[in-house]
Amino acid sequence: MKILVTGGTGFVGSHLVRLLVDAGHDVRVLYRSAQKLSVLDDLDITPVAGDLDDVDALKQACAGVDIVYHVAAKADYWKDDHKDLLYRINVDGTRNVLTAAQVSGVQRVIFTSSASAIGFRQDGRSSDETEPFNMPPERFWYAYSKVQAEAVVAEFVADGLDVVTLNPVVVIGPGDLNAISGTFIIETARFQWAVPMSSGGLAVIDVRDVAQAHVNAMTRGLAGERYILTTANYPYNVWFKMIADACDVRPPIFSSPDWMLEPTARFIELLRRVGIQTPMDANQTRLGGTNVFFDGRKAYAELFTPQYDIITSLQDTYQWYRDNGYIKHNILTRMIDLIG
Repeated sequence: MKILVTGGTGFVGSHLVRLLVDAGHDVRVLYRSAQKLSVLDDLDITPVAGDLDDVDALKQACAGVDIVYHVAAKADYWKDDHKDLLYRINVDGTRNVLTAAQVSGVQRVIFTSSASAIGFRQDGRSSDETEPFNMPPERFWYAYSKVQAEAVVAEFVADGLDVVTLNPVVVIGPGDLNAISGTFIIETARFQWAVPMSSGGLAVIDVRDVAQAHVNAMTRGLAGERYILTTANYPYNVWFKMIADACDVRPPIFSSPDWMLEPTARFIELLRRVGIQTPMDANQTRLGGTNVFFDGRKAYAELFTPQYDIITSLQDTYQWYRDNGYIKHNILTRMIDLIG
C-alpha cells in the first residue's frame, strides 16, 4: 500500500510510521520542519514538504496514495489560549486534508480525533462513542475543535469519502518529545509526594497500542464510525501511586478538595492574562474533579486488543524521559527529595 501520514514526526505519528514501514508499506510523511524528521532518520520513508494550510501541496502529497492517516493536530492546547490557531490546524486543516484525499481518489482516510470530543458522564460511568459532547466550548477549546473536525469528517462521509475516526484517550509511552501527556510522569518524578491530587480520574492507553489500532483500522474499521482507543480507567489517587511506583519515588500525599478547583482555575486565568505561563490551563484544573472515563469495548471488538499494560507503559515512559534528560531537578525538587 502507498500511504500518506500527516503528523508523522509527532508522538503517535512516529510510532505509526514505524509500524507501517515494518509491515512493508510505501510511506510518505508530510512535514513542515526538516529538523523534526530526525526522529525517522533510520526509516525508509518519502518525506513530503507541506502544510495543512496548503491544499495544493496536500493534493500533491495524496497523489497516487491508497490510504491517508491524518494524525497531525495541535494537541498541546494548555500552552496557549489561541483558539483561532486550534481551529485553523484542527478543523480547517482536517477539511483541507479530506479535500485533497477526495480529489486524489484515496481509498480510505483514518482520522485521529480525541476522546475529549466525546461527552463526559456526570454519574462517573464510562462514556462510549454515542455520548454527545456536553461541555461549553469556551471551557475546552481543544475538545471543541475536535468536535468541529468530526463534523467536517461527517460531511465528507456523507459525500462518499471512506473515513474512519479514532478517539484516543490520554496517551503515554516512550518517545513523547513534546511531553504532552508525559507531564504526569515528569512532574511526579520531580516533585514526588508533594504533587497535589484531585478527586477525579482519567482513561489511559500506551502509544504503541494506539499506533497498532491505527494500522488495524486500515482494514478493520467501518467507514463513518468512531472508535474510542483506551486501555484502563483510573481514579487519580491510584494513577499517581502507579506513576510514583514506576519512578521509584514516594507517592503524593496531598489531596486538593473539589471546592478549590474553581478558585484555582480563576487564579490561573488571571496569571495568563498578565502573561504568566502555567503548567496547566484553567480548564484542565476545572476537570480535576471529574471522572473522565471511557468504554473501549467497541474498538476491542472491531479493531484491536491492548497489548501493553499501563504499569509497563509507565515504566517505559519514565525510563525514556530519564534517558533523554527530561527529568530536571532544581533546588525545590532536591529539597523535596531530602524531606522525603
